[in-house]
Amino acid sequence: MLGSPSRIGSVSCVIDVGCSHSSLLFPVNTKNSISLKRFSQQFSRLQTTKAITPTTTTPILDDSESDASVGQSRSSADWKAARAYKESGFVYEGRIEGFNGGGLLVRFFSLVGFLPFSQLSPSHSCKESHKTIHEVAKGLAGSLISVKVIQADEENKKLIFSEKEAVWTKYSQSVNVEDIFIGRVGSVEDYGAFIHLRFPDGLYHLTGLVHVSEVSWDLVQDVRDILNEGDEVRVKVIKIDREKSRITLSIKQLEEDPLLETLDKVIPKDASAKPESMSVSNNNAIEPLPGLGAIFEELLLEDGIDDVRITQQGFEKRVVSQDLQLWLSNAPPVDGKFTLLARAGRQVQEIQLTTLLDQEGLCCCFCTEFILSLKDMVDFCSHLKFLTVKRSIRYTTTGYSKT
Repeated sequence: MLGSPSRIGSVSCVIDVGCSHSSLLFPVNTKNSISLKRFSQQFSRLQTTKAITPTTTTPILDDSESDASVGQSRSSADWKAARAYKESGFVYEGRIEGFNGGGLLVRFFSLVGFLPFSQLSPSHSCKESHKTIHEVAKGLAGSLISVKVIQADEENKKLIFSEKEAVWTKYSQSVNVEDIFIGRVGSVEDYGAFIHLRFPDGLYHLTGLVHVSEVSWDLVQDVRDILNEGDEVRVKVIKIDREKSRITLSIKQLEEDPLLETLDKVIPKDASAKPESMSVSNNNAIEPLPGLGAIFEELLLEDGIDDVRITQQGFEKRVVSQDLQLWLSNAPPVDGKFTLLARAGRQVQEIQLTTLLDQEGLCCCFCTEFILSLKDMVDFCSHLKFLTVKRSIRYTTTGYSKT
């Protein structure tokens, strides 16, 4: 039939114009899905008024040349569509045609793109944790998968997909700072651990990072000493970067910071306490921890500090640090008396500091007296901000640090 479609593709259509070897390649624009019908109607009107006949100046292509031209035009149109998907951020649903050593092969119209294993949603591996990634990939062959185009390089023939980005679009809006999730530990690195977050549907859709500093209130030398791949943990969302698709998590913030408590809370005084745990009200009977006496002398030289004395001491079940640490408690001052904690090993001493200074002034005193005298290479203003917000200070015999 003159003017009828002889072959229809996803982005183009071949129209028979009635000549033995002539045809028109009509691109199907996804933004104008009815243009093909309109073209056919216009072409029908055209053929009734003017016959189309080949001339000697019109090159006649054989079938192989025509097919090659159609294939090239279709490939070019599909690369254009891929770039449009990348720029718009739209989610594409493609069929998984196979896999190789590094990822999945996903059909994109006439093209085949690559989905690296690192860009897969964690839901696959968490659902079948007993399988290797290649076994998981084999089971996905032939199924549909929602992805985003993250690279469309026609010149170098690189079409890269990400399922993680597609899943982020769908689920990230339901995640907020302060939310608490049950998670499963993924990879563990020197700088922290990646945690897959479990959603109400029971699947692990998104992944966040617990930095080494947010793993525990204790000093963590190696994250692998505490977390292992596959462990189930409770985590708290502390930061979301929606532009970079990143979630920052914390494990320790779901626990009360033992270093910011008073001694009565750290070591309960009751009849069941162990013999080595004790409480002494006569400060003259308590020998200061090594290095603490020198700190007292320096403090008493400061204007506004009237008295510094040890009120009680005890022993903890765990060793927080072998170095001497001095902390300002969160407990509000009573009659100008602040509570501090000095720790070394398992031994803890509670200190009462009487001063006319407020908490910020006391923090400045500590910063000036100990940080700068120790010549630590630190930004004083950034530390002061930290001290004001966290309402805690820490001095160690090896210098100042924050957790």
